[in-house]
Amino acid sequence: MTKDRIKEGIIAVLPIVIGYFPIAMAFGLLSKNTDVTFRNTSLLSVMVYAGASQFMALDLIRAGVSAGSIILATFLLNLRHMMMSASLAVEFQDMNKKFLPIVAFGITDETFSVISFNKDKIDLPFVLTINILAYSSWALGTIAGYLVGEILPASLQSSLSIGLYAMFAALLFPEIKKSKNILFLSIISAVVYVILFYSKIFTSGWDIILGIIISSSIGVVIFRKNEEE
Repeated sequence: MTKDRIKEGIIAVLPIVIGYFPIAMAFGLLSKNTDVTFRNTSLLSVMVYAGASQFMALDLIRAGVSAGSIILATFLLNLRHMMMSASLAVEFQDMNKKFLPIVAFGITDETFSVISFNKDKIDLPFVLTINILAYSSWALGTIAGYLVGEILPASLQSSLSIGLYAMFAALLFPEIKKSKNILFLSIISAVVYVILFYSKIFTSGWDIILGIIISSSIGVVIFRKNEEE
């Protein structure tokens, strides 16, 4: 059973591993060009492990923003991961409590999506396999980008970040084929976020959090109504 769950976890996380590595390389390369040391770059990926926040941190470092403000901005931008962990907590009731902090640390937008799409397979081996492999890909990609990123051709360096969109497509399209509700909810989420982003009413981070809350609420109302009918 455990071996089967690990195998299923490896298959499920493969798009994330493939997608994370080039994006992490782009981060490592960009961090080096921002004059952040190899040690601090590695620690950002190993300890913070939050892609968008790490790229944002580089922008703030270049702008001369204080460390306290960077930490606060990172907290706000990643606040959504608390909601994701809370929503999955119901599925983790039978899991040994001492592993919950490890599981929570490994929750990202992508791992949350994969775990949510496979709720019937959720157990400790499955979840840890996904989290550990995704985390390893991000950490190793960062180190590789910092050490050898400049060796790559300029055209390849500039295209590394495209892997992010390819990864999301690889995760989303198979689920859309299974359920029209997922397609509908994806469109709703995109529309809500675009409206919030271009309205400039909320700062970066809060627009993502509100986008999740609003689109999730709309989805709950619509899908519950369909089930009742």
